[in-house]
Amino acid sequence: MLRGAKELWLAILACLLITGLYAGFTVLTGKIPAASEFVGHTIGILGFILMILTETLYSLRKRSRSARWGRMSGWLQFHIFTGIVGPFMVLLHSSWKFNGLAGAVIILTGIVVFSGFIGRYIYTRIPRTADGFEDEGAIAGMQKAAVANARRLMALWHTIHIPIGMALFTAAFVHIIGALYYATFLR
Repeated sequence: MLRGAKELWLAILACLLITGLYAGFTVLTGKIPAASEFVGHTIGILGFILMILTETLYSLRKRSRSARWGRMSGWLQFHIFTGIVGPFMVLLHSSWKFNGLAGAVIILTGIVVFSGFIGRYIYTRIPRTADGFEDEGAIAGMQKAAVANARRLMALWHTIHIPIGMALFTAAFVHIIGALYYATFLR
């Protein structure tokens, strides 16, 4: 049940704070932090960790109906927050260079984030309880065709969002392995 947009506002606030730190470092050093240097790596690593948390923790909680570690609405808000802040940090890690595999990762990241906004909108069209289950009582009072359409859209959205996310993480892992290889083993 997502009634407000608290997670969106917190994500925007976090991105603004990160932008301020990034801009401050850029002004102090007189250059944009390179992806291969300490600050660039740190931003990229932290952003990727947030993206991994986005993908894994919410999915694990969603599939474990017997688990009682927090409400689904809270986990969805966490998923949305980390799904915005993590990719933003990875974008900053890119040093505004979008070449090769790293560029493909950024494009896939943008598609997944954009798709996430669409999914959030569709998700809010179906009344849910605080635990994230469909609220049959509220649905009974609505037009059943609207809920059925929202369910179909949600199913279609999942068939697009999840495979693109898998492609994103596959490309990201290949990028990380390649970066480690070229940065450490060839020096």
